[in-house]
Amino acid sequence: MNNKDMITMASGFERVCHWTMAVSCILLTVSGFGFVFKIEAIGAAFGGFNSMKNIHNWVGIVFIVSLILSSVNWIKYAVRFDADDVGWMMVAGGYLSHKVKVPPVGKLNTGQKMSYLGVLLSGIALTVSGIIIWFFPNNKTWVLLSFFVHNLCFVFICIFIPIHLYLGTIGNPGTLQIMISGKMPYWMAKKKHPKWIAEVEQGRG
Repeated sequence: MNNKDMITMASGFERVCHWTMAVSCILLTVSGFGFVFKIEAIGAAFGGFNSMKNIHNWVGIVFIVSLILSSVNWIKYAVRFDADDVGWMMVAGGYLSHKVKVPPVGKLNTGQKMSYLGVLLSGIALTVSGIIIWFFPNNKTWVLLSFFVHNLCFVFICIFIPIHLYLGTIGNPGTLQIMISGKMPYWMAKKKHPKWIAEVEQGRG
């Protein structure tokens, strides 16, 4: 493969999972804001608070299914940490300064690994707590605990979304294109993901 070629970074299945997860996450976040702050305009946009509750619950199911399906491809990269990941964190991936030397990364950099694991764990916690709130409203103790967990994870997601949007576009050029076409120029992949390219060239990627 020469440097003019493109390499597949995300399959069609991965991209469908990503965009399904992204759209459902945004709908859940917007409706979540409506519930937490009792925003009438948001409730009205969903056809009223009762309607928004039903939509929120079922979109939550879509979100967790897409998240679990995405783990089929991404979890094997997200749980692989080594000394280079420690080095990456020490220099914040080079995002704070272009003068530092950033250790080589695999298909996912350290920030992407931690972000994905955070979303995965939060998604599971949101789903479990949401199901308790949805199906066991009379169990006051568990519902109270579930609301606490649900809101805590909601705060994490609210922080994660703008950071992810920035790093997926302006902060890390080329990333958005991967989730649109699934491909990246080979020379760019070799520069940004040298450890993964080495695995691909050895038939292990």
